[in-house]
Amino acid sequence: MFIKIRRDTLIILLLAFILILCGRLITYVAYASSDEINEGIPISGVIIKGNDVVPVDTIRYNVMQAGFRDGSVIYGDVLKTSIREVSLQDAIQTAQEFATQSTVPGTSVEPITAADVQVDKNTGVVTVTVIEDFSSVELENKSGAGG
Repeated sequence: MFIKIRRDTLIILLLAFILILCGRLITYVAYASSDEINEGIPISGVIIKGNDVVPVDTIRYNVMQAGFRDGSVIYGDVLKTSIREVSLQDAIQTAQEFATQSTVPGTSVEPITAADVQVDKNTGVVTVTVIEDFSSVELENKSGAGG
């Protein structure tokens, strides 16, 4: 009832088992002995919703100026950029203000009346929802044409 195995095959199987076991043991010891450091959640992108006329790049650029750009990291309720650390709530309010100041390219028209900035603390995705309302925009004709 015994299976015949050659000696060299048995030695190779035994060495493979020992290598796998040692590898698992080293991985466990490395994990258990490492200091648990919270590296934070990096900002992974800015998503813009609700815009019709103002380009996405203009809004995204303005929101990034509030600190939500590549290289910024969220540590709990703190947003750490390459220049400074700021409260996440302050950064969100600043991003909302900057988003409403986005203009139609080539003009000074600011059709965005409201902006809502949401930050997912698990993935680092920033979602900006804007509302464009041209009924509240004051337009002036400076060309002298028209009547």
